[in-house]
Amino acid sequence: MKKLFTIVMIFTISIVFAQEEAEEKKTFDISGSVDAYYRANLTAPNDENQISPGTSFADLSGFSLGMANVIASYEGEKVGFVADLVFGPKGEAASNTVLNQIYAYWNVSETVTLTMGKFNTFLGYEVIAPAGNFNYSTSYLFSNGPFSHTGIKADFQLSEDFSLMLGLMNQTDVTEFNPDGSYALGAQLGYSDQYLNLLYDSAGLGFEIDYTGGFDLSDSFFLGLNAAYADNDGEGFSGVALYPQLATSDNFSIGLRGEYFETRSDFISDDPSVFAVTLTGSFTVDDLIIKPEIRLDSWSDDFYIDSDLAPTSNLGSFVLAAIYTFN
Repeated sequence: MKKLFTIVMIFTISIVFAQEEAEEKKTFDISGSVDAYYRANLTAPNDENQISPGTSFADLSGFSLGMANVIASYEGEKVGFVADLVFGPKGEAASNTVLNQIYAYWNVSETVTLTMGKFNTFLGYEVIAPAGNFNYSTSYLFSNGPFSHTGIKADFQLSEDFSLMLGLMNQTDVTEFNPDGSYALGAQLGYSDQYLNLLYDSAGLGFEIDYTGGFDLSDSFFLGLNAAYADNDGEGFSGVALYPQLATSDNFSIGLRGEYFETRSDFISDDPSVFAVTLTGSFTVDDLIIKPEIRLDSWSDDFYIDSDLAPTSNLGSFVLAAIYTFN
């Protein structure tokens, strides 16, 4: 009888541990962020003309809304999904619908993962969600490159340091359906957090090559880099951006983005270029991030007006952003 009781107890304990192990391999998570900001021109009027840098997001005057970002994800041992929802002006500008990302994936093996659906672009240093960027306003490289893709991709972990991604997607930023049967090809080669990205989209952006990476120069100093060249039958853009960031304490960091960006067009005789410098502070209070930011944009042409309504190539602006993150 004692032997039978012992066998039953061992069997019961084994089932409990097996269930706990299975639960550990299957996790459901809710995370995201909410952001709002205040923006004012320092060298130009703040009126109905809405003068701002020619980049995406954080381009409205006064107190303005960013977006609410809610990410639901399920991770199993082999399969999972991500449903990334966005609401608000920034979300509407980044996506045609509330579906910022929605994809399912299959871990075919320990080194191969297949993903299908809509996912944010693999090109560039910056991302749509503000919690993922150090600077609150975005760069010209980010604003002119793709935001998202819909298609299928395969990620390969070739070794401890090397990775490879290959993708077949709809036209760039045509994420809800395929309007004409054309497709884009994407590839990414990674080595120790340095990434070389390639995109060929004959019906949309054309060809783009992009390098994104960064280096921890010390325990408190990080240098990020982004460079890209895009061409579509003689039209496109090129540029480079540096992101030095210094952590002065556990809850405060300061970072600079210096960017040179140039556009090419058959309709403009002189290809316009811009040099932009953005200085951002990042102060953390629990799950709240406060970011004061000063930005100076200097174009080769007079795209702005100054406080006296005279044409000028320069624009100075100030942003104060609040970002709350949750998980």
